[in-house]
Amino acid sequence: MTRITAAEFEALLREGAPFAATLGVETVELTRERAIFRLPYRADFLRPGGTISGPMMMGLADLAIYGAVLAAVGKKELAVTTSLTINFLRKPPPMALIVEARLLKLGKRLAVGEAELFSEGDPTMVAHVTATYSLPPDKGDEAS
Repeated sequence: MTRITAAEFEALLREGAPFAATLGVETVELTRERAIFRLPYRADFLRPGGTISGPMMMGLADLAIYGAVLAAVGKKELAVTTSLTINFLRKPPPMALIVEARLLKLGKRLAVGEAELFSEGDPTMVAHVTATYSLPPDKGDEAS
């Protein structure tokens, strides 16, 4: 059972992060176990050399791990990225990207996740991301 559904997550993005809709990010799956998103190809996502730009891949991974966090903890809009590390493994061709994210650890104040990025239809990973999110305290925890 997810703490936030795919439809609720998409509504949250429309309200608070409309850039995701502008980029065309599609929710493929959002469960407590994993979050999968698709970034359709657009020529303006390319960098010199004909590959998808690093900032596009980082943003997609951050969005996917954020989705995984909210699927586990519910609608905590102030869950924020505190660190993100990306390893670019190979040059993705100009095509749609798929990201699969999952949580590695979920604590009371921090969540750690990872994301794997792939060119659509290719099982070879193009980038690997780890990220940590700070979780806001629950209402009852603020007095402590």
